[in-house]
Amino acid sequence: MLNLNYRDGRPIYEQVRDGMRQLIVAGAIMPGDKLPSVRSLAGQLAINPNTIQRAYEALEQDGYVYSVPGKGSFAALREEIDQRRKAELLLQLERTAGELHYLGVPLEELLELVTRAGTKEGGDGV
Repeated sequence: MLNLNYRDGRPIYEQVRDGMRQLIVAGAIMPGDKLPSVRSLAGQLAINPNTIQRAYEALEQDGYVYSVPGKGSFAALREEIDQRRKAELLLQLERTAGELHYLGVPLEELLELVTRAGTKEGGDGV
């Protein structure tokens, strides 16, 4: 399910968050599916349950999951995820493109890059 890389410079909770987010985006975890319990996933990954809880809280803040008290955490509806993530990625793209342009990358090259990324399989780079 999730693989942790202890040589990765990112904190473990970020790796868990990103791994769960990727599973949700890829459709391995469908909208409404219950996520593994904090204790269960912590046991599978042999890490502290607080780390899993922190990752789940970050996923909830990002809109990828929602929690039901006493029931657990569940994958959010795709429409909610898509809208929020699309806005985040567009802002990130705008900032990155602006910085690249500032660094001298011609506008034509930036447009070519975006066009090329859009024509990859699936068009989303996932």
